[in-house]
Amino acid sequence: MERFIPCKKEITMNEAMQEHWNKIYSENDERDLSWYQDNAVPSLKLLAKASIAKDELILDIGSGTSVFISNLLDAGYKNIVAADISEVALNKSKEKLGKEKSMNVSFIVDDIAHSTKVNNLSNVAVWHDRVVFHFLTKSGEHKSYLETLNKVLKIGGYVIIATFSMDGPKRCSGLDVINYNAETLEKFFGQGYELKGSFNCKHHTQSGKERPFVYALFNRKK
Repeated sequence: MERFIPCKKEITMNEAMQEHWNKIYSENDERDLSWYQDNAVPSLKLLAKASIAKDELILDIGSGTSVFISNLLDAGYKNIVAADISEVALNKSKEKLGKEKSMNVSFIVDDIAHSTKVNNLSNVAVWHDRVVFHFLTKSGEHKSYLETLNKVLKIGGYVIIATFSMDGPKRCSGLDVINYNAETLEKFFGQGYELKGSFNCKHHTQSGKERPFVYALFNRKK
């Protein structure tokens, strides 16, 4: 009789990426991460242009331990979802916010390139993505990202996005990235979105290195 040998479980891309980012957040203090900010002024600058009500839904993609969430709560925003592929990062974010603040945020562990949870949301007023999109290097990931965005963002809603600019790094955290400017981002989002403003911004890491970013605000056309 032929002996049955169970196949070794194959690690999917989702699991591999989740393991990668869980390791990054487990082994490093957040201040040592190259994208760490003391405040989210560039994103808040674009959010002010969106002019949404304080109770409208804001979705923070790749939220990690971002100070953006705390800044939103301090500014009086009341309807916030923090989504990240790393459960470790989101748990650290909850701890940093404290029990009272974190109760006002919904935390979702999800891979935005292959979403199974974020894409169940609806009526999102602002989709905020700082430093996730440039990690998506495959056309299928771009397609899935845009499909999820179009499903959950309401007509008239806004996208705030920040990526490495054209003169920014080509790799980050051991992964390849794609660099963008306002024009290439505008091409990606397509005719259904109107570019409302953009600017280049040099982020300085805690070690003093410069990281050139492009920030852009898009409005979903009615």
